[in-house]
Amino acid sequence: MGLTIGVDIGGTKIAAGVVDEEGNILSTFKVPTPTTPEAIVDAIASAVEGARAGHEIVGVGIGAAGYVNRQRSTVYFAPNIDWRNEPLKEKVEARTGLPVVVENDANAAAWGEYKFGAGKGHRNVICITLGTGLGGGIIIGNKLRRGHFGVAAEFGHIRMVPDGLLCGCGSQGCWEQYASGRALVRYAKQRANATPERAEILLALGDGTPDGIEGKHISVAARQGDPVAVDSYRELARWAGAGLADLASLFDPSAFIVGGGLSDEGDLVLDPIRKSYKRWLVGANWRPMADVIAAQLGNKAGMVGAADLAREPDPVM
Repeated sequence: MGLTIGVDIGGTKIAAGVVDEEGNILSTFKVPTPTTPEAIVDAIASAVEGARAGHEIVGVGIGAAGYVNRQRSTVYFAPNIDWRNEPLKEKVEARTGLPVVVENDANAAAWGEYKFGAGKGHRNVICITLGTGLGGGIIIGNKLRRGHFGVAAEFGHIRMVPDGLLCGCGSQGCWEQYASGRALVRYAKQRANATPERAEILLALGDGTPDGIEGKHISVAARQGDPVAVDSYRELARWAGAGLADLASLFDPSAFIVGGGLSDEGDLVLDPIRKSYKRWLVGANWRPMADVIAAQLGNKAGMVGAADLAREPDPVM
């Protein structure tokens, strides 16, 4: 099919990359992320034009954080951009003259990992991304499953706790309120406030107060044995593993691929998640268990996955 471009829309920059059929990124071009919806469309087109210079491009895949319709053309709703029923495919095609498909960004990252990363060799995998929030993707029978309307796999908004913590989506008790980067920082701040004597290393890495704790501090402190930092990771892992056990009951995958920024911490995060997953998996001692493995592509997964999905005539069912 030739070379395609994958577009990753970030909070501060929009990155476009030329990707070959083996998942290799040949070149990239980045532009700042504007503040208005229409300006973002223009910026996407500009990034695509910059990346395509010197390359023969056959299509563009855009990873968008939000609900994307099954036809891979319209963003129903984006939480961080004022897009409501936004015809993104049509607008970018008009500006670039290239065929465009639009994918949910977590689905694109999941596809990238399945095709070129940790999921190679698997037919049935579930991907979750543990970052600021919690996202994911479903690949069953070598197909990306996006549901009838295109908005499946919004794992972060499964309600884990009835009448629980208020989520940015407007609901309460969503999974990402208990298993995400934001949740980790909240756990650490609460524990450091309650027992500062157990958080000496953690507090020293910031400004000395619980309010000064950041995610990067928790990682460093946990590796140095800070009790509050370690306990905070364990709490996050308890919720993450319990959620994976529920997903195993639904999809029975051969592997769970854990990506997102938190997965960069390796076994500091993955080992307690595996223990929690086994603890909550029904019949764990008498049934085969899916592997829980770290993603391999890092922040390239979304770009590579979106580019590859641009080659797929109808990868969704």
